[in-house]
Amino acid sequence: MSRKLVAYFSASGVTAKAAETLAKAAGADLYEIKPKVPYSNADLDWTNKKSRSSVEMNDPDSRPELADTSADMASYDVIFAGFPIWWYTAPSIIKTFLEVYDFGGKVVVPFATSGGSGLGKTAEDLQKIVSNAEVKSGKLLNGKLNMAELKKWADTF
Repeated sequence: MSRKLVAYFSASGVTAKAAETLAKAAGADLYEIKPKVPYSNADLDWTNKKSRSSVEMNDPDSRPELADTSADMASYDVIFAGFPIWWYTAPSIIKTFLEVYDFGGKVVVPFATSGGSGLGKTAEDLQKIVSNAEVKSGKLLNGKLNMAELKKWADTF
């Protein structure tokens, strides 16, 4: 049986709830991806082109620093990587997370929460960053989550 980790970034708490539910359903460990400098509400204002999140997402080379890099990735075969969808893809901090650790030979499964957009080309974007891992297409985890359905999905990896 493969060892599974649910690693997630949550700006407002929505993705955290989805991650906790997925971890329970999958029998996985849980790890929060935290920025060294937490995001304020003003930072998350996507309508402001000068807000921190807007600036980061408009710069393909942006890599916000992580608060912690001590997760033991070597212990896991499957990593569910969770985040809110920002501009139709993963936030820049997820790119930082994927570059900091060695995902060689692992399966990375994105999951996301979104107020209205889908996953877009998220899997393709992430595959470019972790070319030595297998990135699956992933799933949106919005609203009330069914534990049995989540377990069935998580068990396919």
